[in-house]
Amino acid sequence: MQIHGTSPLSKRPWAFVLMALWIATSEVGAGGNSSPWSAPENLGPTVNSEFSEQGPAITNRGRSLYFGSDRPGGVGGIDIWVSQRPSRREPWGAPMNVSAVNSPFIDNIPWFSPGGHWMFFNSNRPGGSGDVDIWAAWRPDPEDDFGWEPPVNLGATVNSPSFDGGVSYLRRGRHGRSLLYFASGRPPGTRERVDIYVSEQGDDGSFGPPVLVSELNSEFNDARPSVRSDGRELFFFSNRPGSALSDLWTSTRRSISHPWSPPVNLGATVNTAFGEFQPHIAPDARTLYFISDRPGGFGLLDLYVTTRRRPDKDDHDNDDHDDDDGGDRHDEDGHHHE
Repeated sequence: MQIHGTSPLSKRPWAFVLMALWIATSEVGAGGNSSPWSAPENLGPTVNSEFSEQGPAITNRGRSLYFGSDRPGGVGGIDIWVSQRPSRREPWGAPMNVSAVNSPFIDNIPWFSPGGHWMFFNSNRPGGSGDVDIWAAWRPDPEDDFGWEPPVNLGATVNSPSFDGGVSYLRRGRHGRSLLYFASGRPPGTRERVDIYVSEQGDDGSFGPPVLVSELNSEFNDARPSVRSDGRELFFFSNRPGSALSDLWTSTRRSISHPWSPPVNLGATVNTAFGEFQPHIAPDARTLYFISDRPGGFGLLDLYVTTRRRPDKDDHDNDDHDDDDGGDRHDEDGHHHE
């Protein structure tokens, strides 16, 4: 497929269920200073439910929050839902089912291209390459949360017979190739232990063979990479040594051409003795969403948010909105989607 325009966790039984859902479905940033992350806040009972909320992602200038949930009212086992707000200073509204992209199967862990025209997500629906695949849907209007066209599979070059999902799309600008980061259970990983990979997008919009990002991976589970919009900071969750159950970790690099630094645990302000999973760094680079089973929630897994000051004065001049990836199916070099 061509595109332009632009997850053993614990001894707790539900933690294995979380991994099955994933499969069926702090250091400062380089070049800048940041304050410590704030104490995470639960997004509350309007967004969270007594069921499981997963895989948060922000788009539409911070006014749309997408996530997966197995709450009643959906189409399949886990569906993608969206909660909206009039502005970033107002509370989130009641979640609505994004039925245009959901199926009777599992659809989960969304991520958006910079302008919000493309949504990537995990699904085990028929028509894929294996266990769970990466799919993508397009919408002409990036502010229309219900205007999605039918999803398409990213194809066998990116997807494998194993789990593939938890996408993060990095647009590198007019003179560089865009990158697709994701987690996969392909060898040397397993169905229960995934690694982080990256695929480069070619001039024709297709994605090349995935490459293992060796400096980010361990012999344990490393999943849902979430890369900052300038490509110099990345978050993921892992049960590697140094984690309590499953913690959020981060890595930085001097530039896109440099290797990633050794991952660092995000620390006790954000992580707990319970499980923290599936981070998403928002386009503003200051807001980090994730899920956790810590006490004080409303269901099995809840959505949380933590914030910091802007990590780099110069790199996020437009932090109040997503970058535009064009109103047509073109990439930054003008190639058309086919």
